[in-house]
Amino acid sequence: MHDLLEVRDLAVHFPLPGRKGSVHAVDGVDLTLRRGECLGLVGESGCGKSTLALALLGLQPPTGGRVLFEGRDVGAMSRLERAGLVQMVFQDPFASLNPRQTVHDTLATPLRLHGIRGKAEVAARVEEVLRQVGLSPDQSRRLPHEFSGGQRQRVGIARALVLRPQVLVLDEPVSALDVSIRAQIINLLIDLQQSLGLAYIMISHDLGVVEHISDRVAVMYLGRIVETGQWQQIFAQPVHPYTKALIGAIPDPLKRRAAVKLSGEIPSAIHPPSGCRFHPRCPELRDACQSEPGPALHAIRPLHFVRCRRATELMAGADSCPAAADAAGPVQETIELDPP
Repeated sequence: MHDLLEVRDLAVHFPLPGRKGSVHAVDGVDLTLRRGECLGLVGESGCGKSTLALALLGLQPPTGGRVLFEGRDVGAMSRLERAGLVQMVFQDPFASLNPRQTVHDTLATPLRLHGIRGKAEVAARVEEVLRQVGLSPDQSRRLPHEFSGGQRQRVGIARALVLRPQVLVLDEPVSALDVSIRAQIINLLIDLQQSLGLAYIMISHDLGVVEHISDRVAVMYLGRIVETGQWQQIFAQPVHPYTKALIGAIPDPLKRRAAVKLSGEIPSAIHPPSGCRFHPRCPELRDACQSEPGPALHAIRPLHFVRCRRATELMAGADSCPAAADAAGPVQETIELDPP
């Protein structure tokens, strides 16, 4: 049985105009996404997360590797077929909506492109999806500027849902919203996932959001996945030094997480470091890390994979992490909101 979505050794390189070389935005990524789960994708800015997302949707042709949907190559599908399977919710709801189109036209256009042209059927589908995201059908004749930021993001989610896809790629879906509105949108996404059986890929800098909504987490650094596992493993028992640094940066008044300080900046994606790509910043550096190619992702425990030659050694320290005891409990809970 195939995973719903599978990424095999995916690479996306951008040639430099008038110069030798290319930007290695994505370089040998392997991922899987199962039905009904949420995979969180985290990493610093510039590590290749958004480029990977565009490649998953078929909007950015890969330099190498493949993206498979239920065993079928996404690159061999037509744009209309891909659009019916995978959709994206963008970071900025105002920039991603046509300011001259009403909400009805925004939602009806993809339906018509996919052969649904009867007015009654289009109107019924638009009404259905607006109710699903918590908006009134009476609001369908409004323009985007007539909505609040949270309402516009609901419209963006409705547009992604109107073709009834199986996978949503969520690219920083709440970062442009006020803090008071973020919880409402996160709860909406959780409700939609459970009621519609959707699978999510959640791209976010907010590790708190990723921890709350994700079933599994993949950590990306300089175009590659360096660690992936269940959310409890990543947040309570991280193994890769980069993952430890990310998790250690989460505000923790109880000081359950050890802080890991990194020196330097992310190396150039045009000239990636030899050996392990993280070695210029790694506090666990050894001589072999600088010269010998880093290992592929390999299992260190069930469902937990790390790209580090010292993974087994470092895992002993991760297993003794006091935060591991706090990892039990449901993956997804409703965020409580203070009354207005």
